[in-house]
Amino acid sequence: MKLIDEIFRAAQKITDEAEVLLAHSESISADLKQDNIAIGSRTRGSGLIIRVIKDGKIGVSCTDNPQSWKKCLDAAVASAKFADPVNWKGLPDPQQLDKKPLAFDNRITPDPALVMNLISRLKSGAETYNADITSGSASLAWSEHTLANSHGLFYSEKGTQAQVGLEMIAGQSTGYESDSSWNLDNINPEKTGEEASFFAAKGQNGEEIKTGTYDVILSPQTISQLLDAAIIPALSGRNVHTGRSFFADKMGQQVAGDNISLIDDPFDSRGLANSAWDGEGMPVRKIPFIENGILKSFAYDLRTAYRYDQEPTASAVRTGQSGAPAIGNHNLLITGKEMNVYEEPGIYVHDLIGAHTANPMSGDFSVELSSPFKVHDGEMSEPIRTGMISGNIFEILHKIDGCSKETKTLGSLIVPTVRISGLSVIGRA
Repeated sequence: MKLIDEIFRAAQKITDEAEVLLAHSESISADLKQDNIAIGSRTRGSGLIIRVIKDGKIGVSCTDNPQSWKKCLDAAVASAKFADPVNWKGLPDPQQLDKKPLAFDNRITPDPALVMNLISRLKSGAETYNADITSGSASLAWSEHTLANSHGLFYSEKGTQAQVGLEMIAGQSTGYESDSSWNLDNINPEKTGEEASFFAAKGQNGEEIKTGTYDVILSPQTISQLLDAAIIPALSGRNVHTGRSFFADKMGQQVAGDNISLIDDPFDSRGLANSAWDGEGMPVRKIPFIENGILKSFAYDLRTAYRYDQEPTASAVRTGQSGAPAIGNHNLLITGKEMNVYEEPGIYVHDLIGAHTANPMSGDFSVELSSPFKVHDGEMSEPIRTGMISGNIFEILHKIDGCSKETKTLGSLIVPTVRISGLSVIGRA
């Protein structure tokens, strides 16, 4: 590509190494206000991220106008001058990787008719229970990313994503559900609408619950919030080596129940952004962070691995406004013994309010329940008016009795519904 070649020709005169990420995207969306479409929008965009390395110092700059690449390159070089040097061992060389897109469906295009079809199906599902729509949305997105570096690496891939979400109300009870996928066959607007209407309609006239210890059934949304709050940060190599990880001194030890595994699988077809390479061009692989309860690995990008003399794990992702590589995960799966999580009595929790307030170091949390129900005879029965759960996220890993077969994809997580024994629930005295 001519633009990228020009950048590298200029960069080689003033840097030791350079890396370019060029992105193009287009999306279309429609938003509901009550039962009607309130707004529709179409967006197109481009982005350029340049990273340079000079004498072990790393500089990054980005722009939404790729034609202004000269200013972007100058800014990256300037930022490198102020960076602390690391024991840099080089950007990756090109590899023979499968170039077939792993998260691309050519049926997903910025087509207004397709968005309207998703909205219509969403509203159809919402008619299942007696509740009113307050807001909702459907969107379709297409993107193309090209990653290249001065070693001759040049990878390019396309991606797609469809997403729907709906919020409903019945009396004072609300319900929300969403769904997303890169594959049009795997998104289910009807089910999304049905579940949103269920939680709104059936959540009315909730009963109080007595404070005590209960078996709790956590929805995919809820368990993902707890993973995001403490478990995922504790697996970051950067946090491990800077003393900000609960797992720092526990490599090879049992940190979860015998049947529990936490695996990053970049090739799982349920994932939203599958790819054969990470955000720095490193070939990806399946990483068992926790395997049958034993802590097996931490996550590293190149910079952190080089700084602490560790092996990179191809865990770099592109997030944040700067677009600089950061430690993350691709498709993080939590697995355990498959079971009917509703078979025995318990409390079902659809969502949490305040999960972000959990202490990421200790794992202690105390959060409010959203859309909780009592579970009897294999199904959700009476709604619960209000309540809180408290405990420790790291201890929860030891209390997981089993997981549902069905999973839900939420961002970079693929999670089941999880049954946990002996959680403290705070209700009325």
